[in-house]
Amino acid sequence: MNTMVSVYRTPTVVPANPFNPRDDAEVLRKAMKGFGTDEKAIINVLARRTNAQRLQIAVEFKTMYGKDLIKDLKNELSGNFENLIVAMMTPLPEYYAKELHDAMSGIGTDEDVLIELLCTMSNQEIRTIRQAYEAMYESSLEDDLRADTSGTFKRMMVSLCTANRDEDPTVNLDQAREDAAKLAEAGELQMGTDESTFNSVLCARSYAHLRAVFEEYERLTGNSIEDAVKSEFSGNSESGFLAIIRAIQDTPKYFAKQLNNAISGAGTDDNSLMRIVVTRSEIDMEDIKRAYASKYGESLKEAIKDDTSGHYGKCLLALIGEY
Repeated sequence: MNTMVSVYRTPTVVPANPFNPRDDAEVLRKAMKGFGTDEKAIINVLARRTNAQRLQIAVEFKTMYGKDLIKDLKNELSGNFENLIVAMMTPLPEYYAKELHDAMSGIGTDEDVLIELLCTMSNQEIRTIRQAYEAMYESSLEDDLRADTSGTFKRMMVSLCTANRDEDPTVNLDQAREDAAKLAEAGELQMGTDESTFNSVLCARSYAHLRAVFEEYERLTGNSIEDAVKSEFSGNSESGFLAIIRAIQDTPKYFAKQLNNAISGAGTDDNSLMRIVVTRSEIDMEDIKRAYASKYGESLKEAIKDDTSGHYGKCLLALIGEY
C-alpha cells in the first residue's frame, strides 16, 4: 500500500521470485502433518512472501487438500505466533478494517489505532478499507466513527474517512503562505482556537502542499507547526493533528516512534507491534529501521529480540528482514 509521503520507500518483504504457490502449499502441509509442527518451515515460507502471494498459497492449499489453510494454521499454532500468522494471512483491507473495528468496539476507544491508520493512508486505501469494513460489519466506517468519538477529534476522523484529500503533487507557494497565515490566525494570533481551520487545512490539503505550509508557518511565526498544535489542542485532537503532521514530515520516523511506544515501557503492545510490522514490511520497513536506529540508538532487531520470544519473535524478525 502506498502512503505517498516519503519518496524512497524500501520494503523488507518483496514478492518472492520465482514463486510457486503449489510448492509452498506442499511445504506448509508437510510442516503441519503428523506429530508436532515445523514452525521454522512455516516462517520460512510465509514471512518471505507478500500478502498477495500468501493469499494465492491459501487458494492452492484448498485446491490441493480441500482444507482451509488459516484454520489448519490456527489448529497448529498458539498465542502471539498464531495471531501474527493469521494477521499475515488476512487480506490487507480486511486486516485494516478489523483493526479499526477492534479499536472502536468494547469499552472505550483506542484512538491511537484510529489515528495511525486514518492519518497515514492515501484516499484509495481509505476507500478500499471502507468497503471492506462495510462488507464485514454491515455498518459504515463513518457512522461508527461518529458514534464512537466526539468533538474536534470526531470531525477530524470524519474528514479523513471521506477520503477526499487533495493528492496533487504540485505546490503553489502563494497558497501555502495563505494557509500558513490562516493557521496562525486560527491559533496563536488570537484568543482561543478556531479548530475548523486546522481541520480543513490538515485533513484536506495534499501532503506536498502541507510540507510547504509547515515551512511557511515557521517562517511566519518563528514557531513550528507542532508547537502550535501542542499549545492549542489537547487530548485526542492534539494527538491526531500531531500524527498527521509527523506522518507528512517523515513517515518512517512516525512509525519508528509508534514501534518504540509498543515495545518500550512495562509489557509489550503486541497488537500494535504486529500491525505495524505486518503492514509496513511491504511499504517502507527498511526506512523505519534506519529511523529507529538513529532515533533510539539501538536497532529495531535488538529491540524486538529483547521484547519478544520464541517463534513469534523469529517471525517478526523475518518480516523485518533480520532472520
